[in-house]
Amino acid sequence: MSDEPMPPEVTDADEPSVEQLRAETKALSDQLREVTASARARIIRAELKAEAVKAGMIDLDGLKLIDFDAVKLNDQDGVEGAGALMTKLKRDKPWLFAARSSSSRAGVPEAEPPRPKRATDMTADEYRAARAEMLRRR
Repeated sequence: MSDEPMPPEVTDADEPSVEQLRAETKALSDQLREVTASARARIIRAELKAEAVKAGMIDLDGLKLIDFDAVKLNDQDGVEGAGALMTKLKRDKPWLFAARSSSSRAGVPEAEPPRPKRATDMTADEYRAARAEMLRRR
């Protein structure tokens, strides 16, 4: 005899019935569909939030106005037509977005003190006028 324990005998009472297996399979399939739909909805919301921030939306609660059932994901898990959707929302409900600013983000140029024009850069008439002005100031 071997030292290995004998497996317990399986009786008909221990085996699940075909109906039980089918019910469990259906429950797991339903659960998988729900989880997949929830994950897709989260991806859509995240993509639309990113697009809304890029478009300048002030309050992301404005995304509640979008019909999420009409939004579809593409193969790369990106929202199809998200930019066009934000453009339409911006046109229809402009108060949800920040007003465009005409100011530039460019820095202020460094101040240079005004340099007097050198005599070698002046014409003869400019030189006479500048010399006369300098003599008057004395």
